[in-house]
Order: sequence, then C-alpha cells, then structure tokens
Amino acid sequence: MSNYSSSPASPAHSAAPARLMILGVRADHIDMAGALARIEAMIDQHRSAGGPARQIVTVNPEFVWEARNNVAFRETINQAALVLPDGMGIVWASRILGQPFPERVTGTDLLPRLAERCALSGYRLFLLGAAPGVAEQTARILEQRSPGLQIADVYAGSPADADAAEILRRVRAARPDVVTVAYGAPRQDLWIRQHAQALGAAGVGVAVGVGGAYDFIAGRVARAPRWMQRAGLEWLFRLLRQPRRAWRMRVLLPMGALVWVQRWRTK
Repeated sequence: MSNYSSSPASPAHSAAPARLMILGVRADHIDMAGALARIEAMIDQHRSAGGPARQIVTVNPEFVWEARNNVAFRETINQAALVLPDGMGIVWASRILGQPFPERVTGTDLLPRLAERCALSGYRLFLLGAAPGVAEQTARILEQRSPGLQIADVYAGSPADADAAEILRRVRAARPDVVTVAYGAPRQDLWIRQHAQALGAAGVGVAVGVGGAYDFIAGRVARAPRWMQRAGLEWLFRLLRQPRRAWRMRVLLPMGALVWVQRWRTK
C-alpha cells in the first residue's frame, strides 16, 4: 500500500502535488518554485471566482506530533489547499517512507519569496501576528527587498475570539490578496481555518501560517548559517541558542520510530 495519494487537479493549476501521509498527517511533495507557482495560481483563481481563502500550512515534526491527538488540527492540515514540508524531520520522514521530498519549504524562506511575487504581480500583502512592532519592522524590510511591494496593513492582534472582529475589520478595509499569520501552531492554523470564509469575502485569496518568520526576518531571532541550513542542521543551531527548545524537540525520536513502523506496515 502506498503512502501517497493524488490530490484532485485544481482548475487554477493542473499539476497538483502528490500527498504523503506521515502518521496520518499530510505533507505535499513540492519545492519552493512549485509552491510559489501554486500560491500565485490560487490568488488568481480567487480573484476570478471568489470563495474562501485558500489555506497554506507549513508542517514540521511538532505539527505532526500535535496533530496525532488534536483532531481539529489534523483536519486543518489535511484539508488545507497546500501543505509545505517545513521541518527537516519531515524531509527525513519522506526519505524513510521511500518518497523523498525535493527540499524543505520553510515559512521563513517562503515569506520573502512570496513578497517578491506580490511585488511583481501587484498582489497586496497583510502581515498579521507576532509581538507588537515586529510585523511593522518585517514589512519595512520586505519593502526594501522587494521594491513596489504593497503592504496592505500590519497588525499584531491575537488568535483570541475577542480580537477576531477587529482583525477582520482591518482585513476588509485593507483588501489584501495574501494574509500571513504569525501566531504559532496550532493557533495560527486553526484561526485561518475558522475565518477562511470571512477572509475570502474580504478579498483574501491565500492565508499562510508562518510561525516565527517575522522574528527571523526582523532580526529578533538569529537564524542558522546557510551551511547549517543546507546540511539540515538548523534544528541543532536553534537548540544550541535556545536550550529550552529541547522539550519541544523531544518528539523527534518517538516520531522517527513510528515512521519506521509505518514504512514496515505499508510495504
């Protein structure tokens, strides 16, 4: 039995990526170029046909572990328009399962590239989340890197229900094509799913959960050197800089063991 399933062809982009199920949680076989192409197609499709905002999830091992027991989170990931392999542990799992992903597609790498596409295509970008002031700083940096980028608005807010009305009011006023949400998982992803209809009605074609991307881009948190990123050792750099992350990374060994069990069962 294969771990892959084919997703239905999208009217906006016929070559929908294959889907790899890792412990019941989906990740899509796609690289950065393919992800950007599909996101742009989704925006164009929404501009012509409307509907709810298309949700993009960037999944890592912590997502998979949480989603095994969090049904709402698992459904959110599995029903998203696109699920990107963010963590190196996801790439390793794909190799164990015999269907290796071409590369990691992290939220931190995706956001500047997406901003470039927005600048070139005239899409409006809304940055939601992170601590007060971080989204503003991130917006300035993205505007410097991508001349012509239209930042529709920035707002910290929170994923609390009490803040939803104000966030959606700002989104309706700004009319962005893309909203990136930096509340951390699973809150950012559950928030996007809950408000996908309202976001779509406000003109949003795509909503992406980007976790700590603003903090990295704004320089609030240091990122691993490029050689460590290329070697798949960014997790080690972050662990050395933030030892408290060891509690979050405890899932790697048991998850790895369960992925091997999945491979044996699906032979």
